[in-house]
Amino acid sequence: MRYKSLLIVILLLSFAERGKAQTEIDERALIEVKDGISIRQDSLFLLNLRFRMQNRLGVTTLGGDDLGIATTDFRVRRLRLRLDGYVLSRRLQYYIQLNFSRADLEVDAGNVPQPVRDAMVYYHFNKHFYFGVGQSKLPGNRQRVISSGNQQFPDRSIANGAFTLDRDFGVFAYWTLPLPTRQLWQLKGAISSGDGRGAAPGSSGLAYTGRVEWLPFGAFQDKGDYSEGDLAFEPKPRLALGAGCSRNDRAIRTGGQLGRELYAPRSMNTLIADAMLKYRGWALSGEYFDRRCNDPITTNADGAVRFVLTGTGVNGQLSKCLRSFYEIATRYTVVDPSADLSGLSARTEELLLGSSKYLNGHRIKLQTYAGYRWLGGHMALDGPGNAWTFLFQVEFGI
Repeated sequence: MRYKSLLIVILLLSFAERGKAQTEIDERALIEVKDGISIRQDSLFLLNLRFRMQNRLGVTTLGGDDLGIATTDFRVRRLRLRLDGYVLSRRLQYYIQLNFSRADLEVDAGNVPQPVRDAMVYYHFNKHFYFGVGQSKLPGNRQRVISSGNQQFPDRSIANGAFTLDRDFGVFAYWTLPLPTRQLWQLKGAISSGDGRGAAPGSSGLAYTGRVEWLPFGAFQDKGDYSEGDLAFEPKPRLALGAGCSRNDRAIRTGGQLGRELYAPRSMNTLIADAMLKYRGWALSGEYFDRRCNDPITTNADGAVRFVLTGTGVNGQLSKCLRSFYEIATRYTVVDPSADLSGLSARTEELLLGSSKYLNGHRIKLQTYAGYRWLGGHMALDGPGNAWTFLFQVEFGI
């Protein structure tokens, strides 16, 4: 009887230890709070949760020489929820981003509300090559691909607004080529619908986008080639050069993936070149755009006009970040429409002077700027259409 009792006790202790070990394995690093909030189960599942919001106060004047208020910009500019991680294997990853503010939903432009910004599934073949299917940013100009949360001004440039490729649904591929000399080449490509996010099926054309990047001095710290400002205080110069092109065949919107619907499909070609240099708190970046279309103007039966904005755009930014994480930045931008659009769109230039105080990197920061915009090359304060803009924004996120 004693032996039977002893055997039962041994078996119970064995099962208890096995259950305890299994519990420790299942619950190890279950919840982490570091770069967002992460829920993890071994190498089978990861959910990383983040949110961010941008609250702003801004005014635009009646003119360059009239500081009366023409419009105000008091609103939640962005409110977003991001989820990313992997399922079944670290190779099979996902990325989802939802938006909730009025501007992000695009209802201001009269479109159907679009709460889904990104919805991607990726497969990583190795650390240098991965492939994705879904809706995401096309590999276009650098400033557009940089998250709005990593910008050194509250808004991207007017050149970006005029010529960017934006988001689209399709297939994406990314390939990094490291070389023995530490320099990197990055190749990116996409075949997509050409109609932008949330587009209904039915368009007969597609968009074809390709981009190449060269980092001659090696990788930036903290992926700084896709973050504005030198918050990492690069101890050695870091340079990123990029160039790309996109063919949107039979596009149905004025900006390809953006804008109002054209009265007739048009094909457009967009060329992009950009560069970013960082060193010891200094950051210099620039972009060039060239968009062309054989017949950019469309009309309806009533004579109303909608057109593809063709022409060129240039944006340049220079900044200095101090060790106190206070930054001063300036930007000059010009959008120069082609001669085909004479009388429909004027040359627009903008000069901004801004400052940022980074409380927790780009995640929590205070930003402000004063800007002057002028039309037709006439910078004089009394020029028609010229105006000042003043804006303050709080970025808060995890």
